[in-house]
Amino acid sequence: MATLRVAIIAGEASGDILGAGLIEALKARYDDVEFYGIGGELMIAQGCNSKVPMEQLSVMGLFEVLSRLPSLLKLRRELIADFIANPPDVFIGIDAPDFNLNIELALKKAGILTVHYVSPSVWAWKQKRIFKIKQAVDLLLCLFPFEKQHYSETEQHIAYVGHPLAKMIPQHCLTEQAKTELGFDVSDKLVTLMPGSRSSETKYLLNVFLETAQLLWRKNPDIKFILPAANQYRYDEIEQQLTAYPELPVTLLLKQSRLAMSASDAILIASGTATLEATLIGKPMVVAYKMAALTYAIYSRMIKAKFISLPNLLADEALVPEMLQHHAKPALLLIELEKALFDESQRKKQLHAFSQIHQLLDLPASELAAQAIEQLLNHSPVVAEKQ
Repeated sequence: MATLRVAIIAGEASGDILGAGLIEALKARYDDVEFYGIGGELMIAQGCNSKVPMEQLSVMGLFEVLSRLPSLLKLRRELIADFIANPPDVFIGIDAPDFNLNIELALKKAGILTVHYVSPSVWAWKQKRIFKIKQAVDLLLCLFPFEKQHYSETEQHIAYVGHPLAKMIPQHCLTEQAKTELGFDVSDKLVTLMPGSRSSETKYLLNVFLETAQLLWRKNPDIKFILPAANQYRYDEIEQQLTAYPELPVTLLLKQSRLAMSASDAILIASGTATLEATLIGKPMVVAYKMAALTYAIYSRMIKAKFISLPNLLADEALVPEMLQHHAKPALLLIELEKALFDESQRKKQLHAFSQIHQLLDLPASELAAQAIEQLLNHSPVVAEKQ
């Protein structure tokens, strides 16, 4: 049997987690398989040959993208040309739909099998993308059970796989153990600050979160803070910003976000995949998001969903507070963060719902995704002929 060649592209930290799990699961199914494309440290550790650092794709916001658009378009053209000239057996785009869907469209037209892992948020905005996805994608891997219904019109080939984080994160968080591991006393009251892994997120949220922490600390001087940086880029950036808050008791960590969340009593967090991780760990949270004013003005008119945060979407109710744009102010965030820390009825309600969400998503996602891809490959005459 010839080597199975898998091209794979992830654009940010959450995609790196998914990609690493999928690579591991595919290696368990195929004795001889090669992975190449773009991935982060976790995917590289699993054997993926990343052509450029994943950080090059980690950008958010309409106008924030513009400054890097020429280089992103050039990179995408080069990748498409390379994949068509040296066709993989399958291309897997992990999230990053603005970047990956156009690659998938070009490759599918060239006769290459395409898989998209993580449904774009068609339930929230740009619903007509379902037609482009149908044109571009042979197999769509969905993480959440509510997503499949949104593709009924196009009869998209879909596999619901659950979320690998639900399998990786235990149902019951060992908070005291995590506090001890990070060097805190088990009695310490801890708040984890997570302003996002993208540079555009830290640009708009980092100081807001630090100012909120300062307000909270002045009212409750026994509280301590943890701030995990997603990578060395963010670590250096955050370290520089912390010089403006010399008295604030903040422990800056390189990575270790899951351990930081596990040790915390509440979390102030940017909207994104990290909110799902906080949900699965079982921590009361306040969700915030902020972006350039003009970007928000455009996005806010396009979004159709009732909620933006994953815990609220999965619960189909306002389970956690969502503080967006002009509501993402330190004084307002302080009010909600104090509730997350001290309002026992709110904490109990959130934690009960989080446990139910954990059970819903607790499927062997990486294995189910690999199984669906194997079935796709087995029905491909091109791959069958090669084998």
